[in-house]
Amino acid sequence: MALVTPWRFAARLNAIGLHPWSKRLLFGLMLLPALLLVAAVALDQLGANPAQALVRRTGDWTLRTLCLVLALTPLRVGLQLTALARWRRMLGLFVYFYATLHLLSYAWLDMGFELTDIAHDIPKRPFILVGFTAYLILAVLAVTSPGWMVRLMGGKTWRRLHQLVYVVAGLALLHFFWMRAGKNDFAEVGLYALIISLLLGWRLVRAVKFDKKPR
Repeated sequence: MALVTPWRFAARLNAIGLHPWSKRLLFGLMLLPALLLVAAVALDQLGANPAQALVRRTGDWTLRTLCLVLALTPLRVGLQLTALARWRRMLGLFVYFYATLHLLSYAWLDMGFELTDIAHDIPKRPFILVGFTAYLILAVLAVTSPGWMVRLMGGKTWRRLHQLVYVVAGLALLHFFWMRAGKNDFAEVGLYALIISLLLGWRLVRAVKFDKKPR
């Protein structure tokens, strides 16, 4: 049996990632949590407080997908999986998709789609204001994600704009922290804080090393 070296393993994973069906499979996997939530609503399986459960679960999936997006570059560089670059835009749009479901769950189940009440509620509660600010930034990133927007804005400007995803990560974490602070429940907050800190710390170390290289 031939020895599978790390380079051969990476090459095989890249080949899988470059296959046309890989993006379709990823799309289906990322859509699955939303479909399961729809099924849970239809079958009345969200517990004693379905409104709160739906708001929380859509928020959880927003944060999980955001962590996945932030993990793409470290995985691509560390494991030499160049194919992962193909998935970044789709996963970024799924962050926006789950954030939209989270916002709609709040607007519908908490506020009954009363726009005036929503407009008054957002600035009154800091954790909602922070979350809404993160959502607005995500909306800008989603609108500017297509390839023609990259060409229109120029690659350098586009990359600088999309670095705002790091601001989104910080705001999302703060939103989650404030939401759980009322119940003194910080276990999950600590886990997400650790993951996001490691992923952003990796970028910081890499940026410092790049700046120190002779040019």
